[in-house]
Amino acid sequence: MTSQDGSGRTRTVTLRDVAQLAGVSVATASKALNGRADVRPETRRRVEEVAGRLAFTPNTLAKAMLAGQTGTVGLLTNDLVGRFSLPILMGAEDASGAGRMSVFLCDARGDAIRERYHLRALLGRRVDGIIVVGSETDPRPSLGHHVPVPVVYAYAPSDDPTDASVVPDNVRAGTLAVEHLLLTGHQRIAHISGDVTYAAAQDRARGADAALQAAGLQRVGPVRFGSWTESWGRLAAGVVLDGDPVDAILCGSDQIARGVLDTLRDRGVDVPGDVAVMGFDNWEAMVSGSRPSLTTVDMRFEAMGRRAAELLFAAIEGRPSSGIEAIEPRVVVRGSTVAGA
Repeated sequence: MTSQDGSGRTRTVTLRDVAQLAGVSVATASKALNGRADVRPETRRRVEEVAGRLAFTPNTLAKAMLAGQTGTVGLLTNDLVGRFSLPILMGAEDASGAGRMSVFLCDARGDAIRERYHLRALLGRRVDGIIVVGSETDPRPSLGHHVPVPVVYAYAPSDDPTDASVVPDNVRAGTLAVEHLLLTGHQRIAHISGDVTYAAAQDRARGADAALQAAGLQRVGPVRFGSWTESWGRLAAGVVLDGDPVDAILCGSDQIARGVLDTLRDRGVDVPGDVAVMGFDNWEAMVSGSRPSLTTVDMRFEAMGRRAAELLFAAIEGRPSSGIEAIEPRVVVRGSTVAGA
């Protein structure tokens, strides 16, 4: 922001201007605006009020450059449609704070050669660190320890246990889904899932079965693995309805659940009165248009992005970590399991 000096010329508002108007030292103003704990609350509020009034923006890029940094990070994704990478990106930007860090997004499209190209491009831009986002939860190859900046893996963990990874807790997600169905009075639960080779499908099924066993119940029929598509959901729902009676269908993803809802509607089955339906992922593109609205397990991708960014910032500051950290999911209740929700 600029202001006018005594001669009428414009100049940039500085931290000294904020400090003088707030009646504090420059050091105290700096501490207040950077969230330091050793500043009295009333002083912090006064400094922040003055900074807001003057539209003062700290020159974080200049500070970063003095520390040998550029104030930028790279987000390298293999998620073609942005289903996971975009909310993770939003979470990472939230964690960085306004003006603290800029994020470069590169999509490798599942191609190892393209990924190496983007990695070189990001390093050429002198990013301070990189977040790598997978397209599935199976472990992925590490970029290796020759990369000259910190790297954190999100959604898909690195296959190197010395790397830092942040992942969804799919086993816990399966358990929470069945616990919700049991809580809403459903006991005859079938399970339709996606590709059997995906760790997410297996983990969610394992968590769901554990919750059923803890309640002294069994799943109705086998876990029906197929593809992560609405068409598979429609087909598999027909098979389930033609078999033993069910009062709930747990679906391995929101896409599958949308297909299941189509078949139930076509057959005149009331949802949730006759059969409840539940999905995973809380994918807005799927849940917003479903009829009725879809209860789902939110894997909290934005929280995953925030945590990955926090670990990356800590590593940039010389406090690296290692191992896999799982993010706790949550159930989002809507009309497909609770009427009127």
